[in-house]
Amino acid sequence: QVQPVESGGGLVQAGGSLRLSCAASRSIFSINTMGWYRQAPGKQRELVATITSGGDTNSADSVKGRFTISRDNAKNMVYLQMNSLKPEDTAVYYCKVDYASGIGYWGKGTLVTVSS
Repeated sequence: QVQPVESGGGLVQAGGSLRLSCAASRSIFSINTMGWYRQAPGKQRELVATITSGGDTNSADSVKGRFTISRDNAKNMVYLQMNSLKPEDTAVYYCKVDYASGIGYWGKGTLVTVSS
């Protein structure tokens, strides 16, 4: 099983916080970039934030200052701390893990719903 497994989604009021977690499978290949993406109803999947094995991060302008991505290389985990949530953050959040083999795997997603 190489599909990443996300957890931590749920229902939260606007202004609240959630922390998403993603567990990546161990492999003979090292993990390069790990990231979070989201897809709102009727919209295309979009990048939220990524983090390289060296800790360099990249995030969408819409979440800068509110969301923080981090990873634990020893545990093959990536996290997304989401603060000051807005209704427009409502989406299914997907974890993606890119291995040194050149193959990336998507998780099944976890739903985040932000009520106004």
